[in-house]
Order: sequence, then C-alpha cells, then structure tokens
Amino acid sequence: MVSDNNNHTEAIIQFASGKILPGRPTVGAWISYGLGSENQNLPGFVVLRDPEGFPTSGKLMYQSGWMSPVFGGTEFNPTGTPVQNLAPTLPVHPAVQRRNLDFIQQLNRRHEARHPGEAELDARIRNYELAAKMQLEAVDATDLSRESTATMSLYGMDSPRPAMAAYARRLLIARRLVEAGVRFVLVFAPVRDANWDHHGDVKGGLTRACAATDQPSGALVRDLRARGLLDSTIVLWGGEFGRLPITQGQGGRDHNRHAGAFWLAGGGFKRGFTYGMTDELGYRVADQRVG
Repeated sequence: MVSDNNNHTEAIIQFASGKILPGRPTVGAWISYGLGSENQNLPGFVVLRDPEGFPTSGKLMYQSGWMSPVFGGTEFNPTGTPVQNLAPTLPVHPAVQRRNLDFIQQLNRRHEARHPGEAELDARIRNYELAAKMQLEAVDATDLSRESTATMSLYGMDSPRPAMAAYARRLLIARRLVEAGVRFVLVFAPVRDANWDHHGDVKGGLTRACAATDQPSGALVRDLRARGLLDSTIVLWGGEFGRLPITQGQGGRDHNRHAGAFWLAGGGFKRGFTYGMTDELGYRVADQRVG
C-alpha cells in the first residue's frame, strides 16, 4: 500500500476517504449510505474508540463529508452507557417518554417544513428518531454479560494488560454489532500500549503493541468464522502508512508513505494470498502497487 503524504493527518484522511484533503465521505459513510443498516434500531456505521483518547486526527476517519451527517460514524462507549445522553437522567414512565418524543417530533417536522432542503436539520431529526429506537437495542448489543467465559478469554478480556483487555472488549462488541446488523464498525487500537508511531525504540514499541492487539484481533476472525459470519464480513486491519527500512534516532523508524501493509480476512477473499511486494530494501513498492 502507498500514501500520497507522509504526515499522519493527511495520510489518515486518504486511508479513510481516498484523498489527502478533508471534506470527502469516508468509507464507512459510503457503505452506510449505499447499504444502510440491516437493523433499523441501530446506526449503519458505529465507531468504538479507546476511551483514553484518539490517535492523531482520528475523528477524520468517520466523517460524512458532503453527504448527510446521518451517514457518519456514531460513537459507542465500550463501557457503561453505550451512547451519551441516550436515556433520560431520571427515570421516565414509557408512556410519558413516548408522548414527549411524539411532541418533539411534531415540532421538528414543523420546523423542517419552514426550512426545506437543510441536510443537517434532516439528519438531526433522523438521529432523534434513531436515538429513541436505540434506547433498548444499543444497550443489548453492547451487553457482554451473556457472552461465555471461554469467549471473553479467547479475546483476552481476562488479560492483566489493561490496554489488551480494553481492546478485546471493543472487538467483542464489534462482533456483537455485526451480528445485530450494523454494516460498518470502526475499532481503534489502544492509544498507549499499541501506539504504532515508533520514532524511537521500535523493538520495544512493537513488542508492547503486538502483545496488546494480536490475540484480540485473531480472536475476532476465529469467532466470526465459528459463528458463520466470516464469509459475509470483511475484516481490514492496518494503519495510514508504513515505516522506513532505516533507523531513526534511538532505534526508531520514521514514516514511509512508499510502502505499507494491511491484512484482510473473510468476505470471500482467497485465504493465504499475498498481493504486492517491495524492493529488496523494503523502501518502495516494486510490484502490484495499491493506492
């Protein structure tokens, strides 16, 4: 894989949308727009990020661009309440809640009639409607209490490494969302132990990053296969660019936009197939360039 830019932000935008400049729909937004959601009570595009923060410019990976904001990614919390402000702070009787929602809907539609053609207004109304549907469905989709101990251990949720256990939880929730009919799930790796930006000590950094991500990532593929979901699900794992084949600073590696790697699983892809190769130094793509 290649990128047109060596900076994180521009490369991340290209990874998500195909161009280095912001403003275009990201791949998750396109899929949400084109295929919708198989479950009308959940968004078509869900984002599961590390609660500790984003990688550089991470939010740019799930923007809707010039399309309606309704097709952008919806952030779900991997712990606690799945979506912020989804349920009332104080308990409300279901009948009262229903009347409140119906009244808000009437006001929204009246306001929309006065301002036709406003994409953001339409998206806001649709999001309110979806939020009402999600109050039960989102909680159920992210509830891991019915998962077996063996499954949670397979992903590594019992790991003593906090970063690995948290990442494992996000991937297990991603599998549940796929089962529930969400079309596109974007999962971010841990910000700390799996920060792949190793400008120093690449050996130590990779050791920590791989220890935090390898088992959960492999478990996701195995779990999807065991449940008969892998053939209809594409798993894509990667980053915005590769690393130079020469040392930087104290044992680190700088960005390399000329050669990077991804792995794919499921979706009907041929198993064990490798596409593309670099020159003998590992600096530049020599054959079967992608991107």
